[in-house]
Amino acid sequence: MDRKRIIIIGGSAAGPKAAAKARRLDEHADIILLQKGADLSMASCGYPYYVGGTFDDRNQLICTATGVVRDSKYYLNAKSIDARTSTEVTAIDRAKKTVAFKKLDNGETGSLPYDKLIIATGAVPRMPPIPGIDLKGISTLQSMSDADFLRGVRDQRSVKKAVVVGGGLIGIETAEALHEAGIEVTIVEMLPQILTFLDWEMAKLVENHARSKGANVIVNNGVAEFLGKDGHITGVKLKNGTELECELAVVSIGVIPNVKLAKDAGLTIGALGGIEVDNHMRTSDKDIYAVGDCVEIQHRLTGKKVLAPYGDLANLEGRVAGENVIMGDVATFPGTVQSGICKVFEYSAGATGLSEGNALKNGFTDVITAVNASPDKPGFMGGKVVVTKLVANKKTGKILGAQVVGPGNVAKQVAQWALAIQGGLTVDDMVNADLPYAPPFSLAIDHAIAAAHIMQNKIKDRMKGISVVDVKKKLDAGEKPFILDARGPDEFEAMRLGIGETLIPLGALRKRLNELPADKNQEIICFCKISLRGYEAALVLEGNGWKNVRVMEGGIMAWPYPREK
Repeated sequence: MDRKRIIIIGGSAAGPKAAAKARRLDEHADIILLQKGADLSMASCGYPYYVGGTFDDRNQLICTATGVVRDSKYYLNAKSIDARTSTEVTAIDRAKKTVAFKKLDNGETGSLPYDKLIIATGAVPRMPPIPGIDLKGISTLQSMSDADFLRGVRDQRSVKKAVVVGGGLIGIETAEALHEAGIEVTIVEMLPQILTFLDWEMAKLVENHARSKGANVIVNNGVAEFLGKDGHITGVKLKNGTELECELAVVSIGVIPNVKLAKDAGLTIGALGGIEVDNHMRTSDKDIYAVGDCVEIQHRLTGKKVLAPYGDLANLEGRVAGENVIMGDVATFPGTVQSGICKVFEYSAGATGLSEGNALKNGFTDVITAVNASPDKPGFMGGKVVVTKLVANKKTGKILGAQVVGPGNVAKQVAQWALAIQGGLTVDDMVNADLPYAPPFSLAIDHAIAAAHIMQNKIKDRMKGISVVDVKKKLDAGEKPFILDARGPDEFEAMRLGIGETLIPLGALRKRLNELPADKNQEIICFCKISLRGYEAALVLEGNGWKNVRVMEGGIMAWPYPREK
């Protein structure tokens, strides 16, 4: 019997998944996995939580759900996979169908033939070419060795101040981990906002929360130089000249696909720098597949190629490639809607599909948004607020994206919208979605369904909304709309915006219409804590003849700017 020889380069997420899937489909294939590092199947998304002390056993990053460490012995005994660590692949010879390797522990070299090859070489951290980048005390959080280093910093308690360069997912999670270790942390982001998968006003809510927990956040400012003494970092100089003292800097400004092997072998590299693959995860060579952070994949909404270095996608891609090297090209990977989520102290921030900004940049027309701020479950069950910004096509109602932030159950909301987008659902589909309900888990009308209701009301012109950003623009431009706060007096005393609003509680509004502008064409903006009462107030005013009434979507909970109280 002919035994297929499958070689897999890379042992982090996608490679081991491909190997495991191939083995499940062919008991007799020769499957060899070559890993440059010392560890296998690392849960890299767990690194910040190991660094921060959420758990202390390093082996939890490399073990199965039942606690068995996934080392070479495990792969050989449990899966009959020859997994070789500390083994670097130095070249791919496509004509001979071989890979050359070097053992890093003893320098031994050799080559191995393959019938099918899977490249899972991942990505490497993007490092800024600025002075001082080689100083000791500058790290990334990309590898197990990085995690070990930063965990050591935590345990030694020797660092008092740290700078995290980059406000993306990993940067924010790293900042929280260091903060949990008692380190004073400053996040420096060159762009106008952190978490660029969110629109600005949503990211600002997260930034405000991080600040409230003691993290310093600097945006619109990049690093000009790392400062040092005796070869060790002592500070960071920003582009505006500000100097920040620190004994540690973590660079987290993204990753670059690791494609050197593929490029040297003559495989096609895409415009974004990743290996080009089809929906079978096959490269330009029919016998070579590529998966994980080193590839470009298709965005399911735009049709364009994107880089999507996410651990979950790497596993899914690996599963597809593992099936195809055994069964032929029978499995496909449809692409990504780029769902992502991160924990930020007591907040979560997640998104799926396209933000409003990205929808417009990608040529989508008739884009409409709606914001819902409301609890994730009833107050008597400890409900916490989540803020959702929904993005849709106004003409077709097709859902294009959702962003969700807050202390409530963000993950559930993002998951629901991710499936809605992948299923091609419309707002009308979602307004009557049959989701599971019980008070410990959700409101009777789930937060996501309520967001769809708001969007449907806007599309049908039953609610004229205005974003918090547009309200602020009006005020900054000197416009003077009548601003109606429909909350109660106690709420007003406890928390208020201080933007010239007039307090008229919803329950008293019909009796106090004489306090509204006499000109029925004057612009009136209504709101409350989450703008449910603001919406009802707007309906009262419209029913009584006012013609230019708008609802500030999300109310106070969505207001990202400073407020009076």
